[in-house]
Parts: sequence; C-alpha cells; structure tokens
Amino acid sequence: MKIRFLISLALLLMLSSALLPAAPARAEVKKYQRTVERYHIPDVVLINQDGKKVRIAALLNSEQPVIVDFIYGTCTTICPVLSAGFVNLQRRLGPASRNVRLVSITIDPENDSPKILKDYLKRYRAQPGWDFLTGSRADIDAVMKAFNAYIPDKMSHYPINLIRVPKDGSWVRIFGLLSSREFLEEYQRVAPPAISGVKP
Repeated sequence: MKIRFLISLALLLMLSSALLPAAPARAEVKKYQRTVERYHIPDVVLINQDGKKVRIAALLNSEQPVIVDFIYGTCTTICPVLSAGFVNLQRRLGPASRNVRLVSITIDPENDSPKILKDYLKRYRAQPGWDFLTGSRADIDAVMKAFNAYIPDKMSHYPINLIRVPKDGSWVRIFGLLSSREFLEEYQRVAPPAISGVKP
C-alpha cells in the first residue's frame, strides 16, 4: 500500500509540474536511470493478443529496435504511464513507427487473457507493431528474471523500459518514468539514423 501511495504521489507531482510554466534556463535533471545491459532471453513460447503463439527469443532478437515493458491489464499506477509512452512514441514517429517493435509482457498471466490484451491495446489505440503477450506463469517469470525485472507481487512492479540495440544486441535499461521527449531521444540514440525519423 505504501509503494502504491508513493507511486501515485510521484505521478501526481510529474503531472502537476508539466502544467507549470517553464523555469528559467537551468540544468535539466533526469528522473530515470540509464544503463546498458546484456540479457539471455529464454526460448519460451508466449501468446499474443490475437491468440497466436510467439517464440519470445525470436521476436526480441530482431534486426530492428525492440522496446519491452512489463505491465498488466488492470493496473492503474505505472502501467498507464508506460503505455502512454508507447502510444506517444508511435504517434511522434508516424510512418517510421513500423521500424520499431513494441512488446508489452503481462505480469498477471492468470487474469490477462488474449481478449483482455486485445481490449487493452484498443483502449490505447495501439498501431501495428505493438504486441501484448501472455503465457504460463512459469514462462512469464522466466522472461522477467532474464531481464532482472522479476517481482513476486504485481502491485509493486518496476517502471522499466528495455530498448534493444540492433547493432550489437545489447539492451538499454531505463529505470524510472520518462517524458515523451526523453523517450523519443532514448529511442533515437539506439535506432539506426535511416529508420529513426520523427513526424514534424
């Protein structure tokens, strides 16, 4: 309960600060931590929002940039913020959004059926290229542990975005909440220049 209160308070502060006039020029302080990591993706089969089986290692080991987050369908704290980041990235990239694969993986597979995943994506007006995956508890836990994102309680999950660098297969791990501009900048640092176009 304390963690949920702190998260809600942090979100409220972020939203209220966005409504304030811009402060005089001063150094900008990032509200997130960025590291570069190496992960071994387990070769498990998950299920997407259309009920199709997906081999996660093949999906993520792509030649195009991949961004992964861990959310669940009934979350009312971190997940809507992470999903809004995906929506805004697709919108700002415009046609170039087809060059990045967005993957949300549920941390509540007992309740998140493919239908719930599909309804969730519709609610956020997700464009093609954004998949939401579920599967068995054992397989979901294996993927979360592989990304050092495992938590035993869905109510206390982490605000994490993971961006795969196509050039060398490393992952940029972003812990914390980003603004739309920061998210776009982090993506552009990873994406090859030819595919990282921005919609004016």
